[in-house]
Amino acid sequence: MDSKRAWAIWGTGVFAYLVAVTQRTSFGVAGLEATNRFHASASALSAFTVIQLLVYAVLQIPVGVLVDRFGPRLMIAAGAAVMTIGQLQLAAATSVPAGVVGRVFVGAGDAMTFISVIRLIPAWFPARRVPLLTQLTGQLGQFGQLISIAPFAIVLHVWGWSPAFLGLSALGMLACVLASMLLRNAPESAGPVVQPGMRETAADLARAWQQPGTQLGMWSHFATQFAGNVFVMTWGYPFLVSGQGLDPAEASVVLSLFVVVGIICGPLLGGWVGRHPLRRSTMVLAVTFTITAAWLAVILYPGQAPLWLLVLLVLALALGGPASMIGFDFARTFNPSHRIGTASGIVNVGGFFAALVTMYVVGLILDLLNNNGFSHGNLYSLDSFRIALSFQFIVLAVGAVAVIRVRGKVRRRMALAGENVPPLRQALADNRRRRAQYRAEVRAGRQAGQRPDQAGPGPGHGQDSD
Repeated sequence: MDSKRAWAIWGTGVFAYLVAVTQRTSFGVAGLEATNRFHASASALSAFTVIQLLVYAVLQIPVGVLVDRFGPRLMIAAGAAVMTIGQLQLAAATSVPAGVVGRVFVGAGDAMTFISVIRLIPAWFPARRVPLLTQLTGQLGQFGQLISIAPFAIVLHVWGWSPAFLGLSALGMLACVLASMLLRNAPESAGPVVQPGMRETAADLARAWQQPGTQLGMWSHFATQFAGNVFVMTWGYPFLVSGQGLDPAEASVVLSLFVVVGIICGPLLGGWVGRHPLRRSTMVLAVTFTITAAWLAVILYPGQAPLWLLVLLVLALALGGPASMIGFDFARTFNPSHRIGTASGIVNVGGFFAALVTMYVVGLILDLLNNNGFSHGNLYSLDSFRIALSFQFIVLAVGAVAVIRVRGKVRRRMALAGENVPPLRQALADNRRRRAQYRAEVRAGRQAGQRPDQAGPGPGHGQDSD
């Protein structure tokens, strides 16, 4: 484990996820072109992404079960192939129903990718690396958004709809070929994998859901991830261009900050989670409140918000991506290895379900306001966006309350097992003490000729709490 081969396999998985993110987010910058191509209303336009995410969310648990049963290699390659078919269909589509069919395939293939990639990590790397590599997987994959924002958008505007989506289909085929050739589910030294029967699979699904730690992971993902997806995948670009008055180039730069911040903050947050495993849910709540405050500031600002405030909004939304990865860390630490994929599928439902509901309701509100004359013929007016996007506060509140409620259940179970969550000051002091001890063990191991990873677990390793 933790060999050059392991890093190559992880890199291939990250590339496959990057391609999946590119396919997922491509429609976000094509919204205005899609409105003209398909003669679509706001609610019809949101239906493209809502149905895509509905397929994604519905398939998460089945895909998690299949990953545990058949392994990530098959699921990643199949996902890339299905997304390729979807983009080919979208390239040829000239009507809303035909376009929606394409997005259904994209959602189905996308659903097979991320939890399959993170399922590879515990098989190929020591446990102390898993939180950081999970964060890096999620954030490096977000480079796919930059492909959507820059190269794809340029091809779309210069050469048109069909060439742009044909290019995405070629990228999907490349990911399929690389995954088939290079990925392996686990090292040969791990021995043969025993595939569970249907009865055992159903029992594992029930146990994963009944585990409060899995539920905490799902609600953590729900609270932190959806607002960023709503912004990047559907309503952010029209909000910035039509509502806030930015030109398309400025809007693209602002949206690209979403990726940059996530990539910078992801490893930092992953390291923090590794050092403070007892404070993971606290970080989730802090990010949720930060997103809420940023949206409040933008929506309540009189007139169009200044650029610096819009940048702060994007920075706050970008924190949601790394924070949502904490949900998968809950799934990993509260479930045995043979059902991590199933538990991760449950977790991944949370944020995407919240996103698809929010996307659709925002589009519905915009149409209702336009039909009643509130927007004075401008479907994407700033005042209409203010009202429609305020729906997010309801979803953010639901997520925060659920995290607090389920966290209490987790801590009560921990107390019954004799594991109490110490006060934050004590936890920080204990962590500093563990880090000093770990560094001393590493120095002693080096003096004795040991590799650093043989000197004992890193700080925070093995503490399966919230």
